[in-house]
Amino acid sequence: DLPVRSNDSVSVNKNDLIQQVPPSAIKLTADQAIDFLRKRYYAKFWESQQDPLREAIGQLVYEAEHPVYDSVRAFLENYPFDSLEITRDKYLRWRSKQLNMPAVENPDTLIHTDSISSADTSKIRSFPDADTSVAPAVPERVVRIKHAEGLQDTVKLDISDTLRSKSPYKRGFHLRYPGLTFQPDSVKAAVRTLIDFLDTRDSMIVYITGRGSVVTPVWLNSPKAIMHRYWLRNELNDSVTIWAGALSRDTLGLYLESGVSFKRPGKEGNYSEARINMQKVDRSTLQKVTNIRIKPQYWRYRAEANFALNQTSLSNWVKGGESSVALSTDVTGYADYNNEKMKISSKNFVRLNFGEIAVHQGPSWNIRKNLDLLETNSKLNHKAFGKFDFSAILLFKTQIAKGYNYPNDSVPVSKFMNPATLTVGLGLDYKPSRTISINFSPFSYKGTYVPDTATVNIYQTGGIDQTQYGIERKKRALNEPGASFMITNEFRPIKKVTVTNRLQLFTNYIHNPQNVDVDWEMILTANLNWFTDVRFNTHLIFDDDTKTPEFDKNNKPILVDGVQKKTARVQFKELLGFSFVFRF
Repeated sequence: DLPVRSNDSVSVNKNDLIQQVPPSAIKLTADQAIDFLRKRYYAKFWESQQDPLREAIGQLVYEAEHPVYDSVRAFLENYPFDSLEITRDKYLRWRSKQLNMPAVENPDTLIHTDSISSADTSKIRSFPDADTSVAPAVPERVVRIKHAEGLQDTVKLDISDTLRSKSPYKRGFHLRYPGLTFQPDSVKAAVRTLIDFLDTRDSMIVYITGRGSVVTPVWLNSPKAIMHRYWLRNELNDSVTIWAGALSRDTLGLYLESGVSFKRPGKEGNYSEARINMQKVDRSTLQKVTNIRIKPQYWRYRAEANFALNQTSLSNWVKGGESSVALSTDVTGYADYNNEKMKISSKNFVRLNFGEIAVHQGPSWNIRKNLDLLETNSKLNHKAFGKFDFSAILLFKTQIAKGYNYPNDSVPVSKFMNPATLTVGLGLDYKPSRTISINFSPFSYKGTYVPDTATVNIYQTGGIDQTQYGIERKKRALNEPGASFMITNEFRPIKKVTVTNRLQLFTNYIHNPQNVDVDWEMILTANLNWFTDVRFNTHLIFDDDTKTPEFDKNNKPILVDGVQKKTARVQFKELLGFSFVFRF
């Protein structure tokens, strides 16, 4: 007979539930397993939020989504997931239905218990619809009854509805609502997928090092199993070659280079006849002490060379030049003398700063000078009192190549020793610290020399016009008695930045003492590494005797009584660039 089906229920023959087909294997990718277990991790699916299985699954999902993995397989692989399986029939809701069947006159008949006469209906147990548990199976036993005319009642079990989740009676069960049928199978499959995925992905880098600076990285669990060559050294810098590599995720292999062998030296024998000559020392008297003479080192030498690609800006620079990007060199040699016994000290340096640029004009390149300085600075001190020394100074400056006021490159305005400036003086030197020196020389002399001077027509002789350096026409030198003031300072605002200032002032006692000559150079050096610096250099000069021609707004000479007007103005030079530094 057909089971009765209502509009809101599902009717299933019980015999179909007995012959269940086992589920097929579940295959998930790592991303699918992570997404599935993340949803199963919600608190509403668990009896306790501190359940160890829930925490292990949460840790597994977290580590699978992050590069660093601390394995939890010790708990997950040993957990009996098979005990969580719930079969399909546990999700069905049963109900009993009573039917009246017509009675047929027949002799005694053997029937099953699902068609018992009304006299036996009181012995049949029924299950209400609200019961979510599964009804026990009715035993398949055969009884002998007699049929009679009329109607007989029959009790039949059918499925009224299916359940979306199942609440088990077993205490200690981990899942509150497993969800669908065979849900624990999916949990087990997802856990196994992520464990296999992490076994493949999980890796760790190991750095092999020893004496020396060589560090060899080796990746554990590397699928390529690459071997790396490493030199193992001892304290004597002797070395032997080994090969290092990962054999598996938890095994590091070290192999000696083929062909390398170790040989220990033979054991030294004992010499019983060896003797040491011993001399008896009389300790009752004082021993003679040999005087060790230490030779003092008075001179200290050092040098520094900078090669830079610079950006230069010039303004009213009398000696010639042009604003540009140029290659320059700055070489300085130092020689310092210090004799504490005689209270004499001396600081000396010689400096050459030279730079050139290549100017593209038309189809060719023209090489021009933009930096040219040759100078020497010497100072001799004798201890006076406190932080004051009696001092004698000597300053000399010139250039080595011809200079022009470009674009006019036919008439030189300077060349070697033309001009040349010499300053000597006597006075006091005050040193409040090792990096600061303040020198005042009230007895000083400054001389400006132009040996190769122009005569009447400078365009014919090719000499240097000495008048722009304050020297009268038909003379080759300008002699100035006066006083000089010089400040040298070096400080470090931060660890790798050094700022050096050299300020020289001079006033002429005889001619316009109020007009002070100024020569101020500042060098800022920022150290990048052991051979590269960022160098910023400024040089400002003002000399009342050095005059430059004046021009109007249309760049035409300003004439006074038929002669072009000349005025003393501030000369300024600036340099910025990266320097390659060599110190020795």
